[in-house]
Amino acid sequence: MDLSTSSSTADERTPLLNDTVDGVVDHKGTPVLRFTSGGWRSAGFIIGVEVAERFAYYGIESNLISYLTGPLGQSTASAAANVNAWAGVSSLLPLFGAFVADSFLGRYRTIIVANLLYIMGLGLLSLSAILPTAGASGCQTNKTLPCLPSQIQLILFFFSLYLVAIAQSGHKPCVQAFGADQFDGQDPQECKARSSFFNWWYFGICGGSLATVLIVSYIQENISWALGFGIPCIAMVLGLFVFLLGTKTYRYAVMRDEKNPFFRIGRVFIAAFSNRRTSPLPEVAKEDFQENLHHQSYEQFKFLNKALLTPDGLIQDGKASSVVDVEEAKAVLRLVPIWGTCLVYGIVYAQVPTFFTKQGATMQRTIVPGFDIPPASLQSIVSLAIFFFIPIYDRVIVPVARAFTGRPSGITMLQRIGTGMFLSVLSMVIAALVEIKRLKTAQDYSLVDSPGATVPMSVWWLVPQYLLQGVSDVFTMVGLQELFYDQVPSDLRSVGLALYLSIFGVGSFLSSFLISIIEQTTGGNGRDSWFSNNLNRAHLDYYYGLLAVLSAVAFALYLYFARFYIYTRTHFV
Repeated sequence: MDLSTSSSTADERTPLLNDTVDGVVDHKGTPVLRFTSGGWRSAGFIIGVEVAERFAYYGIESNLISYLTGPLGQSTASAAANVNAWAGVSSLLPLFGAFVADSFLGRYRTIIVANLLYIMGLGLLSLSAILPTAGASGCQTNKTLPCLPSQIQLILFFFSLYLVAIAQSGHKPCVQAFGADQFDGQDPQECKARSSFFNWWYFGICGGSLATVLIVSYIQENISWALGFGIPCIAMVLGLFVFLLGTKTYRYAVMRDEKNPFFRIGRVFIAAFSNRRTSPLPEVAKEDFQENLHHQSYEQFKFLNKALLTPDGLIQDGKASSVVDVEEAKAVLRLVPIWGTCLVYGIVYAQVPTFFTKQGATMQRTIVPGFDIPPASLQSIVSLAIFFFIPIYDRVIVPVARAFTGRPSGITMLQRIGTGMFLSVLSMVIAALVEIKRLKTAQDYSLVDSPGATVPMSVWWLVPQYLLQGVSDVFTMVGLQELFYDQVPSDLRSVGLALYLSIFGVGSFLSSFLISIIEQTTGGNGRDSWFSNNLNRAHLDYYYGLLAVLSAVAFALYLYFARFYIYTRTHFV
């Protein structure tokens, strides 16, 4: 729409330069011009703050199990459970942060508040790591005495850790949604750029995680944990500064004036439950709903609406809900089977910073004489795989697939997710086989009862499972991000991405629950559990094998549900 009422000569020569973008405004609340706002110019600032956040987050998570089993003196199983619990909370709380953003503050303000909380949490975390050196006594001089953390240190540490989780609840879903908001999904070229944005977004955050795994984990292990937690804090300060620089270029989504999106859709679900035993749906004029049919047949459309519509054709709950509300509610419901079948993928994802890292700690890690790579730095292999594969996917695989399918994204979002899930199954199979080899080597060299000894097996044996996990993330995680952003109502896109994150939150909790059950079942009465502190007597091979089986079952269920999925927006899928 042209903002001017007159048509000057310049306007006639370049009419598109005055196009405004529907549904968004600038920082002053006025309509924005397409070619002077949003797009990659704005997305660059937003990717910048996310790189800083991922640098900070993985500066904690990647080596957290080493800190818990080292300075804090926890057992392997307890530490893994604590890491999974924190990761789970960090991935589930974004549902709350997205609710606050989409209902009250807006994404931009929520991001700023979340960054300030993040900086506070990281600062306190650094302080908690300083306390032992200030209060420790005999253990610093007498190495035979264990340096147990003080109660104050433990309280401050876990308070800071979960303050970071609260901060991430507002940061994680809003930043990505805000970045995708800079591209107009109704414009073919910008829609194509938005699909590419999700690839380069993940490329950027993997660059941040790669840097922190290579640099910060070494500082934490060899120099100072306080400094290792302080550097991510500085990164977040710089990230907030970069984000604020782009304020005048951003497109800010305008919420629908009618009702809070949660209340609108929630009322549909409540009414659907109360109407589930009403009389059969009468005939509804086909033309009344033609715009909502997409690729559904008319009979399919009536069937989907039967549980949601009363005999009057509209939801009754004090006030009538529109057909748009009903369609939005169904769009959310259609994502539930996809969400559920991806939970096992979330469990597998939780193994990388926990048992993968503990495996590497027992193996030969010498690069040059006198220098052993930190176990947590092995996670950089995942980031490197993503770092190198995303450009190949975006610049080679997508154009080739596009030539065959005619789709801007090359393959559908569901096909992309399924490919990654299959690779995840292979990753767990290989992880089990490598662990069998590691246990056999420990046996051959009589190291089963020497947990502190290094198993004479190169840590590079772990590379294939890390690589496969990284490549599978390019397919599944990026595909899930795009699916849960694109297929939810525009008012709820922060919530859509929070739902995607909740897959990994619930997956982490399921991983923690599974570890606890297996620990109780296989341990006790003098027996070594699958997760014994002495990994040479543990059975991570059994655990990885179990995860491979669960992943295969989840993949089969996913294929079944994906066959019947109907895209909400089909013209650019």
